[in-house]
Amino acid sequence: MARKLKSDKLLFTATVLLVCTSVVMVYSASAFVAMENQGDPYLYLFKQATWALLGLALVPLMMKIDYRTYRQPAVIWTGLAVVSIALVAVLFGHSRNGANRWLGFGSLGVQPSELAKIVVILFIAALLERRMDRIDEPAYSLLPIGIVLGVIVALILREPDLGTSVSIVVIAAVMIFAAGIDYRYVAAVAMAAAPALYLLLAFSEYRWRRVMAFLNPWADPQGDGFQIIQSMIAVGTGGVTGRGLMAGVQKLFFLPEPHNDFIYAVISEELGLIGASIVLACFCVITWRGLRTSLRAPDRFGSFLALGLTTMVAFQAFFNISVVLGLLPTKGIPLPFVSYGGSSLLINLLGMGILLNVSQHASSTHVITTTMPVQDA
Repeated sequence: MARKLKSDKLLFTATVLLVCTSVVMVYSASAFVAMENQGDPYLYLFKQATWALLGLALVPLMMKIDYRTYRQPAVIWTGLAVVSIALVAVLFGHSRNGANRWLGFGSLGVQPSELAKIVVILFIAALLERRMDRIDEPAYSLLPIGIVLGVIVALILREPDLGTSVSIVVIAAVMIFAAGIDYRYVAAVAMAAAPALYLLLAFSEYRWRRVMAFLNPWADPQGDGFQIIQSMIAVGTGGVTGRGLMAGVQKLFFLPEPHNDFIYAVISEELGLIGASIVLACFCVITWRGLRTSLRAPDRFGSFLALGLTTMVAFQAFFNISVVLGLLPTKGIPLPFVSYGGSSLLINLLGMGILLNVSQHASSTHVITTTMPVQDA
């Protein structure tokens, strides 16, 4: 008799709670600014709610598709081709705030770089499943990953979008590390990446200013340090219980774009330590259940796929919250499921749908090991 498939209810509940929080807090953070600038306080609320409903409707559909479908070469290479073409196309599109990141479809805009995260995870998971036993042979296992990763990241950097590029590299690094790569290769890559990262910062004026503002925001409190200072003020004034929903002050033209990358600051100010901790707890639950699914997946592909999707959410959440708290330099990495933005919300929900499908097949007792046989792709 076939085993009845059951999804991870805790993972699903934590995701839905974050999406509901997003709709409420995007409205709270944007209503006044939207009224002043566009004359419609419900503008961002309507857009975010639309994307949220669409994403939540797609989650059950993704949960019904067996995750092993995505390991097929036709699926992976088609995805890579579509993403690559889309990333090239955006470079010739209209610029917003000095960046070319969106493909416009009527009044909607989507970011191909968000979809690139999912496609790269699928590619690496499928390749590691087949070549993990020879992970320390660079030409056989690491070179294909390096080539694909290099092309995708180079195109995203041209937009420019350093935040998404870093996210993709971190996801890939975690997946390869989990495959058991020799520590010597890890050290070599880290040593090579350090000067490359320095050059990306040093030869970009606005990036370098952000690093300097992080080190000493009070050196230019009305300029480069303004965003960090206002964020920390919002977090600090929230106290334990917060000022109350819609009662925040820093979002009123003090904190730039409060409904985007700094929405956690608005949550901290209006809902206090309690509300901020609940949001953080939801991300902890997603990380815990995602890693649990990875360990208990029935095959290597499912294990690496779950790990990549979990890392995608966990890293972005960690980075975004750290920026809000002044622990890392300002960078445009949204808070998954919560920050305003249709592309990010939709892709993260699609990722959770895939992760929930992997959890359906995960054993309650089995823990995957690196010595288990590899199934034919």
